[in-house]
Amino acid sequence: MARLISTNPSKNYEILGEVNISSDNEIREKVALANKAKVFWKELGIKKRIELLKPICEEFRTRSDEIAELITREMGKPIIESIEEVNGYVEEFEWFMNNAEVALEDEVTHEDKNFMHKIVYEPFGVAAVISPWNFPFGMAIWGIIPNLLAGNTVVFKISEECPLLGRLIEEVMTKHGLPQGVFSEIYGAGDTGENLAKSDIDLLWFTGSTKVGKSLYKIAADKFIKAILEMGGSNPCVVFDDADIPKAIPTIYDGRFQNCGQACDALKRLIVHKSVFDKMVGGLKELLETKIVGDPFNKKTDIGSLVAKRQSALLQAQVKDALNKGATIITGGGLPQNLEGAFHEPTILTNIKKDMRVWTEEVFGPVLPMMTFNTEEEAIELANDTVYGLGARVFTKDIERAKRVASKIEAGTVEINQASRWLPCNPFGGYKDSGMGREHGTIGFRELCQIKVVSMEQ
Repeated sequence: MARLISTNPSKNYEILGEVNISSDNEIREKVALANKAKVFWKELGIKKRIELLKPICEEFRTRSDEIAELITREMGKPIIESIEEVNGYVEEFEWFMNNAEVALEDEVTHEDKNFMHKIVYEPFGVAAVISPWNFPFGMAIWGIIPNLLAGNTVVFKISEECPLLGRLIEEVMTKHGLPQGVFSEIYGAGDTGENLAKSDIDLLWFTGSTKVGKSLYKIAADKFIKAILEMGGSNPCVVFDDADIPKAIPTIYDGRFQNCGQACDALKRLIVHKSVFDKMVGGLKELLETKIVGDPFNKKTDIGSLVAKRQSALLQAQVKDALNKGATIITGGGLPQNLEGAFHEPTILTNIKKDMRVWTEEVFGPVLPMMTFNTEEEAIELANDTVYGLGARVFTKDIERAKRVASKIEAGTVEINQASRWLPCNPFGGYKDSGMGREHGTIGFRELCQIKVVSMEQ
C-alpha cells in the first residue's frame, strides 16, 4: 500500500512518520457511508448534533499542547504560534456550537391571519472538506464543524504536508459516538482530493491555492454541485502620508511575517505614500533585524521554517526574478547559513516593478515588496492591480478617506488602521481569484445549506 511520509522542514526534513494513502475504493466506501448517514444526521436536529460535538471540542482542548507540537513538527511554525492556533480555533469551535442554532433557525418572511411563509435552512447532504497545511488544525475546524452543525455529513482530507495531525484529528472525531458515516477521513495528495471531489458528494468545501481551487471548481461545475472556495491572496496595505508610522509598523510586521508569511490573508504588498516611504522602510528594517529565525520549538524564535523544500524553492525563484529585474534588497533576501531546512530570512524588497513575480504572484513566505504612490487614485489602482481580492488594510488618520478607499478596493475584507476583522461572527472570503462563497458568521452557516421556502395556512 502506498504511504504518505511526514517530514520536519525545520530539522532538515527528518522523517516523522507515515500514513496509508487512501485508495479509490476506500474513498468510494467512505462517501457511500456518508450518503447512507446523511438523512439520519439531518433529521437528528441541531440540538442533538451540538450535544454530540461538545466532547470532541473538549478533547481538542485537553490535547492542545500535543496538537500544537505536532503542527510545529510537521510545518515548522513557531511553537508559540502553534499554541495560539490551537487555542484560538478551539474557541471558534465553541462559537460555532453556541451560534449555529440561531443562525439556522427558521425565518418567517410573511405572516397574516391566513398564511405564514418561512425560510428553512436544510443541509446539502455529503460535504467533501479539503483543507490546507498553513493552519492545519484551524482550517480543519473551519471546514468540518460548521458543516456537521448544519447537518451535512463530512468526508475530510487534510493536506499531504500534515498527515500525522490529520490522523490525530480523525482519532478524536471518531471516538465520541458520532454515528457511522457522519465523519470520515481520507489521506493523500492532490490526486486524492480530486478523486474525492469527483465522488458522490453534494457540496465541496475547499481552502487552498487558487490553481487547485479552480480545478476543483471545474469538477463541481460538471457535477452541478455547490463549491465554497477560499483561495489565494495578495493583500495590499496602503499607507497614506498622515499615517502613524511607528504605530503601523508592528501591525504590518504581524500581517506579513506571522507563520513565516504563509497565510492566504497575509499582507503581501505594501503601498506607501512617497513622503513617508523612507521612514516606513527604515522602521520595518530596524524591526525585522531584531527578529530571530530558528528552531520553532525555541520560544524565543519569531520566524520558523517554510513548510517544505518546494515552498522554499518557489520563494527563492520569486526573489531572484525581482532582483534580476532591478529590485533592491533592504534586508534579508537569502537563506540563513546556520540552519538546515526550509528557512528563509525575512526580506524587504524595494524598486518593485509591476512585471515582477513578487507583485503578480502570491508570495507565500517572509518577503515584503514595497512600492510608492503620490495620489489616492494611484494607491487604489495599485491596490487593485492583482488577480486576487481576499483582504486589504488602509492606514490614515482621515477616516473619511479611509472609508472612501475601502469602498473602492476589490477585496472581501478591509481593515482600517489597527482594526482587525478576525472575529468568527464576520463572514470571510474573497473577490476575483480569491474564491467564492463565505465562511463564518450567520452567512457562513447558511452557505452550507439549501434554502427552502415553506408556505402554509394558519
